[in-house]
Amino acid sequence: MKKIKTDFLIVGAGLFGCVLAERISTILKKEVVILEKRNHIGGNCYSETDKETNIEYHKYGTHIFHTSIKHVWDYFKNFTSLNNYNHQVLSHYKDKIYQMPINLETINSYFKKNFTPIEAENFIKKISKKHFNLNPLNFEEKAKSQIGSELYNAFIKNYTFKQWGKNPKKLPSSIFNRLPLRFNYNEDYYKNSIVQGIPLDGYTSIFKKLTLNKKIKIIYNSNFELENNHEIKHFTIMTGPLDKLLKFKFGKLEWRSLKFKKKIFNCDDYQGAAVINYPELKFKYTRIHEPKHLHPERIRKKTLIIEEYPTINDNEPYYPINNSENRIISHKYKKYLDSQKNKKIIFGGRLADYAYYDMDMTISAALKKFEYIKKNIK
Repeated sequence: MKKIKTDFLIVGAGLFGCVLAERISTILKKEVVILEKRNHIGGNCYSETDKETNIEYHKYGTHIFHTSIKHVWDYFKNFTSLNNYNHQVLSHYKDKIYQMPINLETINSYFKKNFTPIEAENFIKKISKKHFNLNPLNFEEKAKSQIGSELYNAFIKNYTFKQWGKNPKKLPSSIFNRLPLRFNYNEDYYKNSIVQGIPLDGYTSIFKKLTLNKKIKIIYNSNFELENNHEIKHFTIMTGPLDKLLKFKFGKLEWRSLKFKKKIFNCDDYQGAAVINYPELKFKYTRIHEPKHLHPERIRKKTLIIEEYPTINDNEPYYPINNSENRIISHKYKKYLDSQKNKKIIFGGRLADYAYYDMDMTISAALKKFEYIKKNIK
C-alpha cells in the first residue's frame, strides 16, 4: 500500500468510524483518511437497492434505528429523517405464528389460555419456580428461571443453538438480558425508545452525508497492518478486531457470522412482517427478512425475502461469543494496546471492543471517543 500521510487514520468505514471522521473533520478541521476493507461505506448498516424489485434492503441483516439517548438522537437527526416504522418480531413454531418478545398474547396462545396480565405473571412465576436461580451460571439457567422450560424449549433453546453454534449451557447468562418478557399485548419490540424507525433515504445515504467533508478521504478494498509505515500526525483509530490486528498473539477471539439467501416473489406480501424467527432445528435459517415492510411509505408490486443463516466466517465477524474465555483474551488485547502510548493507536466500536452494540450505543461510544481525542491531541 502507498504510504499515507494525514492527521488521523481511521480503520473501518462503519458507523463508529464515520461518526468520528465527521466530528474530526467538522469540529477539529483536521484531515482524515478512512481505510475500508470492503468495497462500500457503512459497515453492517449498509443498504442497497435490489435491481429487479427496486426494494431497498439491508445487506447484512435488518437494522432498526432506535434510541432512548437524547444526545445521540440530537446528533443523528442532523443526517436523516426516520419513517414511522415500529418494529415487531414474530416467531414461527409448529406452523403457528407467535409474538416475540414473549408477551401476554404469546403466553395465552401457546398455553391456550385467556389470562389477564396478573394471571399470566403468576402463571409464569409458577412454572419457572423450580428453575429459579439468583446466580444463573449460563444462558439456559437464566432463561428457564425467567420463563420456564416450555417456552424456553419452544422459542429460545434451538434458536440460540443455531444462532451461536453452541449449547446454551455454554453461553453466558447475560445474552438472555436482550430478550424482554411482557405481561401485556404491546407488540412494539422497542417500546421504551424515545424514537425508532428506518431512515427515509436508507442507511447508505447517512454515511455519505457523514463523510461529505472534503477533508475526509476513503480508500476501499484496503487493510491495515501495524507494520505499515504511514505518517499519522495524531491518532490511528482501529475499529476492526484487535486479535487480527495483533496477529493473534494472545489467542483467537470467537465470532459468529451470517450468510444470506435472497428470493424474489411476484406478490405484494410474502410473510406480512419485516422479520419472522424460525426457532425449530428443521429450518437451517434463523430468520426470514422481508425488507419492503421497513418502508411502508413505498409501494412495490413484487417482494424480496432474505433467509438468514448463522455460520463461521472469520473474514466477516458479526457477533462476539462473549463468554469468560473470550473476555479474558479480549481484555489482553485491549490492555496491550492501551500500554503502547507511543504508537498513538486507539480503538473502539463493535469489533474492536468485542461487544454487541446497537446503533445508538455505537454512536454514543464514538461521540465519547471524540471527546477523548479533543483532550489528547497536541
